[in-house]
Amino acid sequence: MLELQENVSLQAFNSFGFDVSARYFVELNSVEQLDMLRQLIDRCGLPVLIIGGGSNLVLTDDLNQLVVLNRISGHAISEVEGGVLCVTAGAGEDWHSLVRWTLEQSCYGLENLSLIPGTVGAAPMQNIGAYGVELKDRMLSLEAYDLNSGETVLFSCEDCQFGYRDSVFKSRYPGRYLITHVTFGLSRTFNPVLHYGGLTGELSARGIESPSALELSDLICEVRNSKLPQPQQIGNAGSFFKNPVIPVDQAEKLKQRFPKLVAFADRSGYSKLAAGWLIDQLGWKGRREGDAGVYDKQALVLVNHGQASGQEILELAGNIQADVFKCFGVMLEIEPRCYP
Repeated sequence: MLELQENVSLQAFNSFGFDVSARYFVELNSVEQLDMLRQLIDRCGLPVLIIGGGSNLVLTDDLNQLVVLNRISGHAISEVEGGVLCVTAGAGEDWHSLVRWTLEQSCYGLENLSLIPGTVGAAPMQNIGAYGVELKDRMLSLEAYDLNSGETVLFSCEDCQFGYRDSVFKSRYPGRYLITHVTFGLSRTFNPVLHYGGLTGELSARGIESPSALELSDLICEVRNSKLPQPQQIGNAGSFFKNPVIPVDQAEKLKQRFPKLVAFADRSGYSKLAAGWLIDQLGWKGRREGDAGVYDKQALVLVNHGQASGQEILELAGNIQADVFKCFGVMLEIEPRCYP
């Protein structure tokens, strides 16, 4: 039975810790409750916001919406032809816990995505990625419930239209589909991805020549903790800005003006700039505007020092965007979803 609650504080359900409330709130624990949820949606007559770990949200005010907390759990492994291990997990599972569980089961492929906050169901929303691996590289398919039709739909990777921190669920059908399960294609053979983000250098400094999957996961956790604050320590949503992708000729002109510009090859004809470097060059790292601030160890991360509102975080972000555009001619795009 679903319990519909009214005027519920969402402070514990968003990683920034913004104290805003939802007009209606319900916790979904199984697929058997989906049809009942659809009836509640019809009864409330309000827009729906589906949340998992709340680690990619900026809530600027109370929500006149029905907020659905997705807590569908469970995970299982099956082996298919070719030695591929299919790992299926419920959307409400904690992402990092799933990664560590797969390693304990000798299922390899997700280790580079260790310690990314959030839930399994939220991961495809923005095609999470880190250290040279993106979700689309490991996902086989997902199941989602169409809140409009009441049908369960199977999405392939191609159907999800994954892009850089983007998917069809985020850009084309926000609020329409509730992801219930995600299936990954993993392997019993560990093929480490070490070329990104100086992982090889970090391993060498520790005297590790051929890391195990667990050692690689541990290292990535250590590196992330050294650069990024955990929401339990200080409110944040991880990287707040996407790394901008611009034409190669524009990047080359910037390189002439700023020889130390950090840029990487992207799709044909484009370069990806390090947004953190751009922000850092303008002296924003560690700065505060009231309780809204920029993390002192990573300029990409905006933090809530205590009583900042979502609107104050967005105002700080807007000031950073304007400063970066004025200096570099590049407009930074905000990564988290903003409501209402």
